[in-house]
Amino acid sequence: MLPSVSELSSRIARGESSAETLARALMARVQECEPSVQAWAWFDAAHLLAQAIDFDERRGRGEAGGPLAGLPVAVKDIIDVAGMPTEDGTVLHAGRIADSDAAVIAALRRAGGLPMGKTVTTELATYAAGKTRNPHDPSRSPGGSSSGSAAAVAAGMAPLAIGTQTNGSVIRPAAFCGVVGYKPGFGCIPRAGVLTQSPTLDHVGVFARSVEDAALLAQALFGHDARDPATRPLPAPPLFDIARGEAPALPRFAWVATPWWDRMARDAQAAFGGLLERLAGAASPCELPTGAADAIGWHRTIMEAEIAGSYEREYERGRDRLSDSLRAQIERGRRITAVEHRRAVERIGPLNRAFDALFSDFDAILTPATLGTAPRFEDGTGDPLMCTLWTYCGMPAVSLPLLRGGDGLPLGVQLVGRRGDDARLLRTARWLVAHLENP
Repeated sequence: MLPSVSELSSRIARGESSAETLARALMARVQECEPSVQAWAWFDAAHLLAQAIDFDERRGRGEAGGPLAGLPVAVKDIIDVAGMPTEDGTVLHAGRIADSDAAVIAALRRAGGLPMGKTVTTELATYAAGKTRNPHDPSRSPGGSSSGSAAAVAAGMAPLAIGTQTNGSVIRPAAFCGVVGYKPGFGCIPRAGVLTQSPTLDHVGVFARSVEDAALLAQALFGHDARDPATRPLPAPPLFDIARGEAPALPRFAWVATPWWDRMARDAQAAFGGLLERLAGAASPCELPTGAADAIGWHRTIMEAEIAGSYEREYERGRDRLSDSLRAQIERGRRITAVEHRRAVERIGPLNRAFDALFSDFDAILTPATLGTAPRFEDGTGDPLMCTLWTYCGMPAVSLPLLRGGDGLPLGVQLVGRRGDDARLLRTARWLVAHLENP
């Protein structure tokens, strides 16, 4: 098992190890695992090695460093990396080569990170699955839409990965693959150069093997970009330092089973029951604010209306090459009126304010990440229902690989924080992991 990414980057920055050594180790791991996992849409070992050697040479001259010094990072194939293919999981974009870096890739390079390759996404980041399999059981789905990013980290082929979420596309695959998945609050990471699906709901997120590793990568990506109106020119919070710091008081968790608890698999219900017993005194059952359950419909209205607009060209020019599920989403979206869309968007702010009262008493909401463990591959990428409300609100969320289902597969615990309070959420998440590992 690789050390933490902060330790890896520190060793490389001090010259105690090298980016080349790490790259070669990961190349060997890709060669070993990729035939069964199939996480990569594009991976060129020679290109990764060349980047690593160049980094080491520049570091030797004092020209390279940063918090991600020499660390390869897997990138979801809806994010532009100059010179690499970005095909968005659809034959309609086959052969497309990005001519410039997305904002997150530019930030990654400034921090010393190396874009490692492109990971498999579902079709246009929606529901139709790609080729990727779950590293824990190739007969199971890795989740979607950031399928390859989660699987690459889970299989040890990449120490870190970048994904996106418009519904449950970071949290769900992280839960199924047994890694940490962190979706920051809306507007924290700029989306310029990322495939636009739903401007009101699209988020960039990260995958890692620990909360601290996720915080380190996300901190490097946070920022303002004038091309993304959701971002603001604010200082990036010190996510990494706060995440690994001690909580000033014993964290308190609001346990929210959600109105969809009855749809949870029995073994998942039992696993969460055991978790709550272990957290006795730290977790209290809470109800959602009035109207929160309606967010599922509001989210769908926004997402499908905006998908119809974002993918209009693909629909008009190649609808016969789209999956049945995406074609149906677009056609439903085309029937949504402007008034319906506006009403759904206008409810985001009041719902967040309703949650503020809850966060005056609790550090985080504790809730399931998924309805159960990973489904069979042929049954699709899983239901994102347990993520939808939090994505709609733009609240930060993190999935922690703390539980197992009756089949032995990973079962994610989701923590949700107040919008704008990402650092506190990550510190609370790290406390929870440490508390359960060392009660």
